[in-house]
Amino acid sequence: MGEPAAGRRYVVGVDFGTLSGRAVVVDVADGAELGAAVHPYRHGVITGRLPDGTPLPPEWALQDPADHREVLRVAVPAALRAAGVRPQDALGIGVDATSCTVLPTLADGTPLCELPGLRGRPHAYPKLWKHHAAQRQADRINALAAERGENWLARYGGRVSAEWQLAKALELLEEDPELFDRAQRWIETTDWIVWQLCGRETRNVSAAGYKGLRQDGRYPSADFLRALHPRLDGLLDRVDGPLAPLGARAGGLTAEAARWTGLPPGIPVAVGAIDAHVTAAAARSVAPGRMLAVLGTSTCLIMNAERYHEVPGVCGAVEGGVTAGSWGYEAGQSGVGDIFAWYVTHALPAGYAVEAQRRGESPYQLLDRLAADQPVGGHGLLALDWQSGNRSVLMDHELSGMLLGLTLATRPEEIWRALLEATAFGARTVVEAFTAAGVEVDELTAAGGLTGNRLLLRIYADVLNRPLHVLDSAHPAALGAAIHAAAAAGAYPDVPAASAAMGAHRRETWHPDPARAAAYDELYAEYRRLHDHFGRGGSDVLHRLRALRNRALTP
Repeated sequence: MGEPAAGRRYVVGVDFGTLSGRAVVVDVADGAELGAAVHPYRHGVITGRLPDGTPLPPEWALQDPADHREVLRVAVPAALRAAGVRPQDALGIGVDATSCTVLPTLADGTPLCELPGLRGRPHAYPKLWKHHAAQRQADRINALAAERGENWLARYGGRVSAEWQLAKALELLEEDPELFDRAQRWIETTDWIVWQLCGRETRNVSAAGYKGLRQDGRYPSADFLRALHPRLDGLLDRVDGPLAPLGARAGGLTAEAARWTGLPPGIPVAVGAIDAHVTAAAARSVAPGRMLAVLGTSTCLIMNAERYHEVPGVCGAVEGGVTAGSWGYEAGQSGVGDIFAWYVTHALPAGYAVEAQRRGESPYQLLDRLAADQPVGGHGLLALDWQSGNRSVLMDHELSGMLLGLTLATRPEEIWRALLEATAFGARTVVEAFTAAGVEVDELTAAGGLTGNRLLLRIYADVLNRPLHVLDSAHPAALGAAIHAAAAAGAYPDVPAASAAMGAHRRETWHPDPARAAAYDELYAEYRRLHDHFGRGGSDVLHRLRALRNRALTP
């Protein structure tokens, strides 16, 4: 943590994650972190039931916008206190959020879930990125776009995700048409938060491109939308808003937002951004060929290239989507840290938790220690990392996870290692899709909460068989938002320049072990056979099991 000094100017970055928001105060000169604070969301991820007790069907994941405002009121002032800085030395504030997390509002930005009588209506709430209940709608979008030869479909690897704006909007229209009619705006959470800060609606080109299907200056046509549903073309007016590039100034901080945050009114508010995309600036990974893997509850893989290449299974290729002047590519895995948390919370024998407590370790540390010395393939197991569906390269959220090779001798730590390896195999599948399409990955950097797991990093380096650089930043997305704020405030001419000056340095580099890498090649070949068989039509059993479960559990 840096020390404030006279004459220092700073910016604030706020990262709105899945379970909490975090704010950092950053020195504009070199990106040194002066203070930070984290505030958990009061409602966390809303699944199972709404706050008023209304039951939710399977695959639903919502948030409460009041939790996001509370982060501005609590975390930002706490970070300023921790930094010990003077408010008048603030140059600007930037924010990022998970995506696609999208909400319906009135024309003035009021979320529908905050209107009288609508607290018990599930579709009135923001749908979190991990809301996967719109897979049926996504399937229809994909089928119709392919049938009509929509030229934008190739920019998304040939498949649109259930996590994105259009599938969720169609779900809203079909399941609660009254709320669709009442929704005057349909907006990403990061853009809504910027609206709260500066009193002016803007929309960032990144979310519009990656999650809103906006390509070559336009969204999917009204004719295409009407072919999906006769009234879906009404969505266009709800998403059409002032677009702005990343790192631009969205407006000035309002007096009310200044009271929330403790920052001076009128300072620049940067255009909102997607969490993984701003992290590329924090990692100094905005030059072409530098891939960033943000390892968290899910994983996003982000990189720039000078030209457009069609990459099958990619989540999106958007001109200016990461930084202006380059083609930004996004891919990802919809479950990584979530898979590890599931295993520890729901499947780990109680005796392991007791043993970890006796040793003064967390269950995660105990499992890592027990699994660390296993030879590659020694557990005889293979897992598919689809407990939260597949984001890349299959783009199918009705797939589910799998574990093969269990015997009566299998130990919990062996299952643990197989799950770690499965996520590394998923990442290798994505990297190979890029390189096969002509998008060369020259450098790979990892950031995010999971970079504290040294066994995981070693496995990733060996499975990918390439050096893995690790970012030295406790809050990389918030740092990236602060870098965007510095560009918006005019401290640097653009985001790449701000990134070069303020980005975090590498903590360490993991190099692959040749023997382990060769052994993983053999295990990965088996993973790909399973991946293609269960994910590409060899067997539909995972979809059938999911359908049976959903029918049984739907209220």
